[in-house]
Amino acid sequence: MTEIPLEYWNKLASQLIMISSLLTGFSITVTANLLVNESNNRITNYILKATTIASGCFLVTVFAMTKILMMTTQGYPYKIAVSDLSLPKMIGMVTIIIGIISLSIVIALSGWTKSKRIGIFTTIVGILTFLMILMTLIEIRT
Repeated sequence: MTEIPLEYWNKLASQLIMISSLLTGFSITVTANLLVNESNNRITNYILKATTIASGCFLVTVFAMTKILMMTTQGYPYKIAVSDLSLPKMIGMVTIIIGIISLSIVIALSGWTKSKRIGIFTTIVGILTFLMILMTLIEIRT
C-alpha cells in the first residue's frame, strides 16, 4: 500500500474543513428551523433527527481535519509519523460519510411533508445524490 505524504493530507484536510463547515452551517440552520416549526408529524421528526446527526458529524469532521491540518503544517512543534494521523483520519472520514448519508436522507424525506408525488421525487433525488457522491469518493485501482 502506498503511503500518502503529509503534504497531501494537509491539502485534503483543508478542503474537508471547508466542505464540512459549509454543510455544518446548512444542517444547523435546518435543525433550528425545524425546532421552531409547529409541525410535529413523524416525517418532520425524522428530518429533525437526520439533520441533527448531520450537524454533529460534520462538526466532528471539522475538528478532526483541523487536527490533521495543524499536525501536517510546516512548523508544527512536535515530530509526527503518519501513524499519528490514524485516529483523526478515521474519525474524520467516518463522520463525513455519516453526515453525507444523513443529509441525503434529509433530501429524500423532505418532499414527503408535502405530498406522495413530491416525496417520490425527492426520494429519487436523495438516493441519486448519495450514489453520485459515493461514486466520486470510491477509487478503484486495478
